[in-house]
Amino acid sequence: MGFASVKELLCKAQANGYAVPAFNVENMETVQGVIQAAEELNRPVILQTTPSSVKYAGLDFFAACVETEVRKNSVTAALHLDHGSSFELAALAMKAGYSSVMIDGSQLSFRDNMDLSSKVSCLGKILGVSVEAELGSVGGKEDGLTAGEVLFTEPAEAAEFAARTKVDSLAIAIGTAHGFYKGEPKLDIRRLKEIRNAVDIPLVLHGTSGVPDETVRECIRIGICKVNYATDLRNVFTKAVKLNMAENPDNIDPKKYLGAGREAVAEAARDRIKLCYFK
Repeated sequence: MGFASVKELLCKAQANGYAVPAFNVENMETVQGVIQAAEELNRPVILQTTPSSVKYAGLDFFAACVETEVRKNSVTAALHLDHGSSFELAALAMKAGYSSVMIDGSQLSFRDNMDLSSKVSCLGKILGVSVEAELGSVGGKEDGLTAGEVLFTEPAEAAEFAARTKVDSLAIAIGTAHGFYKGEPKLDIRRLKEIRNAVDIPLVLHGTSGVPDETVRECIRIGICKVNYATDLRNVFTKAVKLNMAENPDNIDPKKYLGAGREAVAEAARDRIKLCYFK
């Protein structure tokens, strides 16, 4: 079994009123935890890596690691490059076997973002790889990604962007942020409705860790088809590893504390999968 097409997964989600959860994975244990949860619940998932994770372990490592776990199970899963920072990295991810890439030109001007996203989209269509772009800017800081103020997505620009770039999905900015929230996030639901009415391709919500469950459900009801989670998984993995090491100070076997982290990731992923497929 190879990787699933993210375009197909999201179009099916859009037609049926649910969202596909996308989990940032960092190592073998986080990959295994997410796949374990998806297998238990029999739901498709997207595993994704950021440029810093790719720098740490390599595109080929993640492609091989995720493919190995997918082959051992019956789960439907896709492998996605999250926040691809350049055309070159997106192309390398496609070559390595990723079934989907995101090109993040959100820090560029509208026209330059559109030009870059169009270029990656064109390559994706040639190679049969799904392409996600971002319009507007999700705030916060995480995994080497830093954005200043949140730049909300304008519905009219979203319509033009989608039509001209022909990307398969669009990440939008409606008030979420990467990393930990200092207070409860306030999402612009009205803006989301306007964007949904203006754009017919699947919409993606970044920075969802820490957003209340009912708010996530509302966004899915309106039309969000892919929901990204990163901070949640990092947090539970690290806490579980620290706790296991504190409770077993004489242990020198990494499998013990990393295994505890894996189980914590699986539990968190189960909760998020159930949330996205709440229908």
